[in-house]
Amino acid sequence: MFYDLKKKPFFVLAPMDDVTDTVFRRVIAELAAPDLFFTEFVNVDGLQSIGAPALQKRVMFTEVEKPLILQLWGKSPENYYKTALQMRGAGYAGIDINMGCPVKKVVSSSCSGLINNRELAVEIIKATQEGAGDMPVSVKTRLGFNELDYTWHELLLDQKLNMLTIHGRTRKEMSKVPAHWDSIGHIRQMRDDKKLDTLIVGNGDVQNRQHGLELAELHQLDGIMIGRGVFSDPLVFAKNSPWESYTREQRIALYKRHVELFADTWTESERHIHTLNKFCKVYIQAFEGAKELREDLMAANSTDELLEILAVASTPVGHTNEHLL
Repeated sequence: MFYDLKKKPFFVLAPMDDVTDTVFRRVIAELAAPDLFFTEFVNVDGLQSIGAPALQKRVMFTEVEKPLILQLWGKSPENYYKTALQMRGAGYAGIDINMGCPVKKVVSSSCSGLINNRELAVEIIKATQEGAGDMPVSVKTRLGFNELDYTWHELLLDQKLNMLTIHGRTRKEMSKVPAHWDSIGHIRQMRDDKKLDTLIVGNGDVQNRQHGLELAELHQLDGIMIGRGVFSDPLVFAKNSPWESYTREQRIALYKRHVELFADTWTESERHIHTLNKFCKVYIQAFEGAKELREDLMAANSTDELLEILAVASTPVGHTNEHLL
């Protein structure tokens, strides 16, 4: 079975740029792990250039982040082939091709732009499959470019992918409208009509695990991918998330854990310190004084400074740290 995922629906942490790095994946794994992780998307053309060392931060992982899918993007089929070939035996559970990112600067020649360049899309898939060998190959995409277009998904299904993840909006819709889950269900029916083994995963506006289970049952999907929902609840993959009951001290301790992992991992400043600001908004909220504490933390310019602020914030009310006297 693909990725050896024996239970359905399985849950997946979505790939998010400058978010789902090895540090955040480890935090999520410690709290409540999904069944499958994705990396941030990594450019194959960059990986096959002299600038490849700068992209190593995007492909780093530890054992606790497995099973992990490497998500690739780019425009050269040859570079997809070379990258897939290099990644054989590297510890990834599979390779996913990003054909859904709607950001304007990448759409002209790759990602969701491939919806309008189908010949190239097929070349990329075939090159990746050839390079990957026995490693599973999948695609993450959208419902269409400017409008819903099932001919796109029919083409993808015909490529005998191991998995197809559908974000329930078109590229034009970005994230401005609710996800169209009925359309995701229709693509699953297309898969069934073709009698294929391709796993169908739905993505878009999933609030929590229970919501994902309901959507999977309603549309008979194999898997559910959660992206932005993890910002509302970092324990979103737990069967019964305790996040709402987390105390001020627990939330501060969790951010401290994230900062410490960040400091231990990016010892050469591979990631800018202000990358941590978006995570500060995840943990430091829903308690008295959270706004003011966030402002102090987000103005910090080093992990040492962040940890000093968090140490003071962790001091119980009525107690004083002697070293501050």
